[in-house]
Amino acid sequence: MKKNKITLIMILFFFIGLLVLLYPAISSYYNEKVSTKAIFNYESLLENNPDQEKYQKMFEEAKIYNQKLLNLKEPLIEHDTIDGYKNILNINNTGMMGYLTINKIKVELPIYHGTSQEVLGTSVGHLEGTSFPIGEKGTHTVLSAHRGLPSSKLFTDLDKLEIGDNFKLTILDKTFNYEVDKITIVSPKELDEVKIDKDSDYITLLTCTPYGINTHRLLVRGKRVEGNKKNTYISTEGYSVNKLIVMPLVALPIILTLFLVILFKPVKRNYKDIYIKELKNKLNGRVYEKK
Repeated sequence: MKKNKITLIMILFFFIGLLVLLYPAISSYYNEKVSTKAIFNYESLLENNPDQEKYQKMFEEAKIYNQKLLNLKEPLIEHDTIDGYKNILNINNTGMMGYLTINKIKVELPIYHGTSQEVLGTSVGHLEGTSFPIGEKGTHTVLSAHRGLPSSKLFTDLDKLEIGDNFKLTILDKTFNYEVDKITIVSPKELDEVKIDKDSDYITLLTCTPYGINTHRLLVRGKRVEGNKKNTYISTEGYSVNKLIVMPLVALPIILTLFLVILFKPVKRNYKDIYIKELKNKLNGRVYEKK
């Protein structure tokens, strides 16, 4: 019985340890599927509602907002003076304005209005006070995401991008390509690197650095280049399964079953050993009595 208890405790600790070990992978996988589904739903909405005039109108609204932003002396501080931010490019009423694709680090994430913790915990946030990404000169968009989260990859590998690498944004029915032309590390209070240039179309990807310390900000800036090939999505992409995740998930029920079997398995008594033990006791008793 004592041996069974020790075995049970060992299996229990192993089971708990395995769950702790698998949490980052499972959580990251889940958030990845949520992001993929959001993008697929976004594309499905556009495909089922091919209203070019509506999209053009939404781009015009974003263009007007960007122009008002450009006219402000300090856009990052004074942006509250412009109304309607959350309604611009918000086609599905979820706050999603499009999605970002970075093939080099295998990242594809939805872009939402604002940089609240709710947004940054699972996706990319558009920094309010910076331009909407509409592929025109006189704009500078800043997109922010966390790195190093155990629950999601996000911008964890952003530091692997180099000058000349490419990424792209899909906004409504258009895709805009950008080539990395500048990488800088600044303090949180340094804002010069994200100012709007009236003659350029920039996207800056922003995250914290150094990894795990987060005292500074890593800025990866891209300049728009030609080539606007749009992605094509199929329904199965949102539900593809990662083998590295499936294997542990299959193993967990097996381990749990083993744990329950040992826990509730009836103890079998070895009657032969009991008989021999009793016989020895009787013989020992007789010896003592003879003496």
